Amino acid sequence: MKRLNHNARVLVTDGGRAIVFRNAGQVGQPDLQQFKAYHQDNPPTHEQGTDKPSRVMESVGQRRSSAEQPDYHQEAEDRFIRDIAADMEKDLKAGAFEELIVVAPPVALGVYRKEASPVLARATLIEINKDLTKHKASSIAGIVVKALEGG
Repeated sequence: MKRLNHNARVLVTDGGRAIVFRNAGQVGQPDLQQFKAYHQDNPPTHEQGTDKPSRVMESVGQRRSSAEQPDYHQEAEDRFIRDIAADMEKDLKAGAFEELIVVAPPVALGVYRKEASPVLARATLIEINKDLTKHKASSIAGIVVKALEGG
């Protein structure tokens, strides 16, 4: 059974904002204290890219089709998660913490997994597939403890 140890970090993110908590409590008595917060202003794609999608001529015949417009909003969210993972790795290498719990929705969690170095991946005790960025620290602590206990 895994436990939420003293000084463990809990990263709660959704691609547009992130909160990093530090467990100031002891094992069995979590006390999550906000340690860092990140926020990104990321307007929808239609506000970021105003060009019409490009057109492609088929090599045979007269058919034309449009190319898919890039999803600038998703690209910004992915970049945000990459930056958070890099910051967590920097803190880990500096000895600021030894254990990390990551709480994020599926897409953000997938980007985090791709970006996490082997060192950061080993420090990650558990990944929780939920969006808890708008929850209180006490609620997050309960969900984390339950997930660590296998529930």
